[in-house]
Amino acid sequence: MPTVVFHKGGETYTDVVQDNANLVVRAGIKRFPYPHLRYECGMGKCAKCACRVIAGGEHLPPVNWKEKKQLGERVEQGYRLACQLWLTADIELAQDDEAS
Repeated sequence: MPTVVFHKGGETYTDVVQDNANLVVRAGIKRFPYPHLRYECGMGKCAKCACRVIAGGEHLPPVNWKEKKQLGERVEQGYRLACQLWLTADIELAQDDEAS
């Protein structure tokens, strides 16, 4: 089961999730990383769930077309859409504050 380390607003949150978990789906049913993860549509259309991958990115699938469209050049800075990621290995993510 993957361990997720999530950074937001100067705080760090850590939990273990089921294999093949999606963090936006989990937040939607009020499980970790709720209430810390910012998200909205859950379908790759709004980019509210954009997070920077700090560690574990090598275990993620390649960036898909939705991520390329929504994130643009931020993909090169290590950003991914949490709603598009089904986790199978440990990962560390950071989400910018909304004002950023």
